[in-house]
Amino acid sequence: MPVETHKETLGFQAEVKQLLDIMIHSLYSNKEIFLRELISNASDAIDRLRFDALSNPDLYERDADFKIRVSYDRDARTITVSDNGIGMSREEVIQNIGTIAKSGTREFFQSLTGDQRKDAMLIGQFGVGFYSSFVVADRVTLLTRRAGLPADQGVRWVSDGQGEYTIETIEKPGRGTDVILHLREGEDELLNGYRLRSIIRKYSDHIQLPIVMKVEGKDEEEVVNKASALWARPKSEISEQEYKDFYKYISHDFADPLAWVHSHMEGTHEYTLLLFIPSQAPFDLWLRERHHGVKLYVRRVYIMDDIENKLLPRYLRFVRGVIDSDDLPLNVSREMLQQNRLIDTMRATATKKILGLLSDMAEKEPGKYAIFWREFGRVLKEGLVEDKANRDQIARLLRFASTTSGPEQSVSLETYVSRKKEGQDKIYYLLAESYEAAKDSPLLEIFKQKGVEVLIWTDPIDHFVQHELQEYGGLAFQSIARGEVDLSKLEDKQEQEERQKSADEVRDLLERFKKVLSDKVKDVRTTTRLTTSPACLVVDEGGIDPNLKRLLQAAGQAVPADKPIMEINPQHPIIQRLRHEQDEERFADWAWVLFDQAVLSSGDQLENPISFVNRLNNLLTRLGTE
Repeated sequence: MPVETHKETLGFQAEVKQLLDIMIHSLYSNKEIFLRELISNASDAIDRLRFDALSNPDLYERDADFKIRVSYDRDARTITVSDNGIGMSREEVIQNIGTIAKSGTREFFQSLTGDQRKDAMLIGQFGVGFYSSFVVADRVTLLTRRAGLPADQGVRWVSDGQGEYTIETIEKPGRGTDVILHLREGEDELLNGYRLRSIIRKYSDHIQLPIVMKVEGKDEEEVVNKASALWARPKSEISEQEYKDFYKYISHDFADPLAWVHSHMEGTHEYTLLLFIPSQAPFDLWLRERHHGVKLYVRRVYIMDDIENKLLPRYLRFVRGVIDSDDLPLNVSREMLQQNRLIDTMRATATKKILGLLSDMAEKEPGKYAIFWREFGRVLKEGLVEDKANRDQIARLLRFASTTSGPEQSVSLETYVSRKKEGQDKIYYLLAESYEAAKDSPLLEIFKQKGVEVLIWTDPIDHFVQHELQEYGGLAFQSIARGEVDLSKLEDKQEQEERQKSADEVRDLLERFKKVLSDKVKDVRTTTRLTTSPACLVVDEGGIDPNLKRLLQAAGQAVPADKPIMEINPQHPIIQRLRHEQDEERFADWAWVLFDQAVLSSGDQLENPISFVNRLNNLLTRLGTE
């Protein structure tokens, strides 16, 4: 019975057009990567079939001899990659090939830099391997049929990558997919069996499925790769390069991993972990709906990706790799994973292994750990909130900027404690929008004078970190923007006496300030924080940190009305002058100017800038006539 062809021409999604253009130019210097990507897709298709066939054996269609075939035709100038995996229906071809139906597309394009090498890295992360075909081909034909559909429901898809594609229904006896690349002019060096075999062994040797090619001059096939699950082999038999190649295969990353851990666990349960830490953050690291990078296998059979953070906690979502269990049932479902104690055991072990790997890196390879922290430090901080059991180990891995070390986040809590001043009983920190915004804050003046290091916390998650870190190394944490600061243990007797004398001299002045500013401040008191500034604003110990308050307001969230506390420096010349100011109107102007200056120096905006300018001009004019 003839097949109803149902042929039509459709246009690519706009993002696909843009991606194809970027890819052809960015990947051309690494064009052989196309074969790795097509073989990776073929392997995934076979994995999906094996999993679906656990509940529907008819999908095998009496063919369980899984393999990936690579062939070439010099006369036709084509390379073909074929698999007998799950295949695609017509609708799936349109959805998977004609569009990019995944979250993060906008973030991906925003991340592009114009630097071909960097953009090539991003393209790999985005997982658009099929489109890499157009780097070497000016036309691509895809023949496919989904397992379980009748033979007359095959699909032919053809495109030159210029904006449109044709799709039609065809007869296809075997399930699976054939990708036929019609090579561009100048790519004939790929039409060579030795060249193709070398590419396969370079990029895909570790794939556990056999990749076969025809032996030249003979009517037989040979397996080109080792065709064994790399993670199931003894570590002593795996080279460093093989680990790196396997990482690139499972992650679609073009860069080498930063580190990895490979462990086989035996005892009550038997399972294997092979987990990698990337050397660069993916562009979609902060998208909650993104798929994560650990794959679950059962006895070398792929089961599923760790989409719901069952195998690793969310704060380790940057990790890539596989976990292979010998004890889980092959037909394990997502529902079963939620209540399976073995999953909890594997998750706990995997978490421990990754944190141990990071601890070793931080101790033995600080330069490499600095790269990790730059890429993933903000994510790791989430573990303080999510993972109470490992909070202490995570705390040891944290790195911060500080007034001693500068804007680079390189200071560990261990380092901070080791160089604290004699008599110092707190770990001091300041939350700020940036290091630049914090480094000249009046709140730091006394700490700079005394040589006391202050940690500068500038990541949004640090507002949650401060609630999880209560103490470290016997020292409690204290924000220098909240509550009172007591550095009296770092003062000698003469300094204490002078400070007390200055405070006594301005007691009446404090009451006058309170009377003028009663609508704006909760209290006015003397301070030990300031050495060169006349005044500053802080909040009570239990109040909302000023920087957090600004973030919440910027996000449109309601923030409870909370008056700040104004602290004055009793030794500042302006404060000393105001002790003798008898004109109450002029005193009020000074009080408001000092308050507004404190508002500005804290990073906030003035409610009425015009009033501030008028008062300041008035005071300056009167000073000039005295």
